[in-house]
Amino acid sequence: MNRAGFYRRFARLCGAEYKVELRDQIQRIAIENRRYGYHRVTATLRRQGWQVNHKKVLRLMREDNLLAVRKRRFVLTTDSTHALPVYPNIAPCLKVDGVDQLWNVDITHVRLRETFVYLAVVLDAYSRRVVGWQLGTTLKAELAVEALRKALEQRRPPAGLMHHSDQGVQYASRAYVELLEAHGAVISMSRRGNPYDNARAESFMKTLKTEEVYLQRYRTLDEARASIGEFIDEIYNEDEIYNERRLHSALEYRPPAEFEALLKPVRAAARNPKYEFSKA
Repeated sequence: MNRAGFYRRFARLCGAEYKVELRDQIQRIAIENRRYGYHRVTATLRRQGWQVNHKKVLRLMREDNLLAVRKRRFVLTTDSTHALPVYPNIAPCLKVDGVDQLWNVDITHVRLRETFVYLAVVLDAYSRRVVGWQLGTTLKAELAVEALRKALEQRRPPAGLMHHSDQGVQYASRAYVELLEAHGAVISMSRRGNPYDNARAESFMKTLKTEEVYLQRYRTLDEARASIGEFIDEIYNEDEIYNERRLHSALEYRPPAEFEALLKPVRAAARNPKYEFSKA
């Protein structure tokens, strides 16, 4: 490569697209290797051909809350360092035997060509169906509120629905809590820094990333919204292709929509559910 070509390539790689590509690759490595700190992530990047300084990797991982916690097998992805009220983790005590009894929620990053956008989802714990979602450019509470509003309008759950989230500022915000209270929901939150408490939502996000997001190169927010919407509404929720990732073993290897269709009589009889809690 001649000198002029080298500098043109250097200028291109230092542009916004290169920075987004690097952040995206760091996120993939951190998710796939959940005990990796920034030194190991840097080493992995270099083995893949990236010329990057460990200080830059540390800064990017800190900004995206991807620094591993020692002696734990998970990654912190939530800003729970706020002064808003939080709620105890009572979801594990709930015996779920029907839809619209327990909802799990979560937020994740989605990469565009030169920036990131954010996806909030609401998942029914029993059927594993996505009952509400919203994609936006900000992590403000409005993103999570809109996803919840869509779920409530679509499902119209009975009073007593349990809503489980992490302790993120979006879910502890006044607007979000007031919307839950207005619909008679019981609020449960994971222990701080413990995504295992919200495993169903974490599992869906992993499926979304591996089967949809990492296979695409979204150029705009609208393009990402259309593609992710198709995945959620037409593939994940509805598709009957015999795929082990979409046909959940917990649902007797059925997709969520088919499983819920079989539960319609049960759901109609459970508009006023009586929850039974274990002694644990």
